Amino acid sequence: MATHQTRPTLRGSFGMCASTHWLASATAQSVLERGGNAFDAATAGAFVLHVAEPHLNGPGGDLVAVLATAADPAPRVLAGQGHAPHGATIEHFRARGLNRVPGAGALAAAVPGAVDSWLWLLAELGTWELADVLDYAIGYAERGVPVVPQLAHTLSTVEELFRSHWPTSYAQWMPGGHVPAPYETLTNAVYARTLRRLINAGVGGTRTSRIAAARAAWRTGFVAAAVEDFASVPHRHSDGRDHAGVITAADFADFVPSLEPAVTAEFRGVTVAKAGLWSQGPVLLQALTILGHFGDEQIDPSTAEGVHTIVEALKLAMADREAYYGHLDPDEADSVLGRLLSPRYSRERAGLIGPAASTEFRPGDIGVPPYRPPLVTREPATPAVGVGEPTVQQTGETRGDTCHLDVVDRWGNLISATPSGGWLQSSPTVPELGFALGTRLQMTWLDPAAPSRLAPGRRPRTTLTPTLLLRDGLAVAALGTPGGDQQDQWQLIYLVRTLVFGSDPQQAIDAPAFHTTAVPSSFWPRTWTPNGLVIEERAGREVIDGLRARGHDVTVSGPWSQGRLSAVTRDPATGVLQAAANPRGAQGYAAGR
Repeated sequence: MATHQTRPTLRGSFGMCASTHWLASATAQSVLERGGNAFDAATAGAFVLHVAEPHLNGPGGDLVAVLATAADPAPRVLAGQGHAPHGATIEHFRARGLNRVPGAGALAAAVPGAVDSWLWLLAELGTWELADVLDYAIGYAERGVPVVPQLAHTLSTVEELFRSHWPTSYAQWMPGGHVPAPYETLTNAVYARTLRRLINAGVGGTRTSRIAAARAAWRTGFVAAAVEDFASVPHRHSDGRDHAGVITAADFADFVPSLEPAVTAEFRGVTVAKAGLWSQGPVLLQALTILGHFGDEQIDPSTAEGVHTIVEALKLAMADREAYYGHLDPDEADSVLGRLLSPRYSRERAGLIGPAASTEFRPGDIGVPPYRPPLVTREPATPAVGVGEPTVQQTGETRGDTCHLDVVDRWGNLISATPSGGWLQSSPTVPELGFALGTRLQMTWLDPAAPSRLAPGRRPRTTLTPTLLLRDGLAVAALGTPGGDQQDQWQLIYLVRTLVFGSDPQQAIDAPAFHTTAVPSSFWPRTWTPNGLVIEERAGREVIDGLRARGHDVTVSGPWSQGRLSAVTRDPATGVLQAAANPRGAQGYAAGR
């Protein structure tokens, strides 16, 4: 399992951070150095990600995190995924002539959950003042950040859209009438002003009451009002037509962040903790329980046999995702999860993996009729504006992605967080606020029979899926990655490499990655590529040829094109901490001591 390693795995005992952008990692570490805990650090880093990676996430987006505290190691999920607005009904979308939720434009906006959830977490588990936490992001927004090459590329692809249809976005992101060049400085004074207004909303009282006042300004004050006014004006969507959004200020007020129990499964003596069926998190758990029925040599990701077995397990788990996952009521969710993660069911699913690549959509039988989504292999021949998610294309070319950050502190607090949505190309910039709304509703189906159907007040089934690991009941690692439908796929490879074959975190992140595309995409226009498999060319000719011989439709991508993982770890016995981050794109970094 030896592989080329680009960097060392960081080791220390004070605190560790890792993220998809060096400014967020440096910010989080700075907070730890100044006495903050992991939750203070993650919140500060997350707001910096809004400024440093605006093409990958924004304040108008969403958040899922898995965490454990030093006082209570039980894994819990911060559910920062907003719900569908009251006006977001299947009937409304059908009346607009739509058979899918658009991938760009405010009609696809769920209620923004990221900012309110971060503020809630800061109040509940953090220790810092809001002004100190937000000072980093305000500074970068006012003084500017270097435009990373991928941000410059993303802006170049939407220049005409912004110029012709989204003038507020053009004014914000193309100052001076041109696309910023790589490493040119880009500011966002309007967003800095928004953050200052949130801080100024809380004067006097206690730390928590000041944060509560900022949350009120977001949920029921100037932010919600500005979003309702702007989104209600028709603008161009990804179907090539103009629609008005349906989100209102009242929808903001209905969103409530919460900590929920994590869903868990055991693999090789480790407890893996994920968000529930309203995310795709159980995909990772299902795949691990399936792989638990195979020997080590059969799941070695450095061999053709291992890649084949892992990919086939993922196909089965992802088919169940489409058939059974959604924002279900608690009793129904518990029942579905109990069946999907039962030893008997995983053994049945493992028995379906043969020597040849499967070509069918194969959800399992858990005693209720499976939902079968429309399987579309070609994008619609309609005028398109924007894309569903700025993620890795089948060829390996990166449009962008989501964001991720992990933090562990010296006291034993851990958090793995995946903020996303609200990227600058998702919908027009709200000029009073300096950010755009997200488009998470594109992950819902306009079919009342679907478990992930569109319905007012329901969370869309998100792809955001961070991970926490526990050993003997104590949290030992936090990890995750951007990548849409690939997030749990790339994390599965990481877990196999580390838990089965003993790779250290950086080795596992650096190793050649792959994923299947034989699953209906969660993003507009919801296409799938039957039997598709994408793998980095560093996997080697023998592995690639072996996969093709097994019947996989293999696309060989660039040598460093798949995955943007990061991870932090903690050994409860020794206090030793570790951190590692993805080298692909020269943007993600770990920091710590």
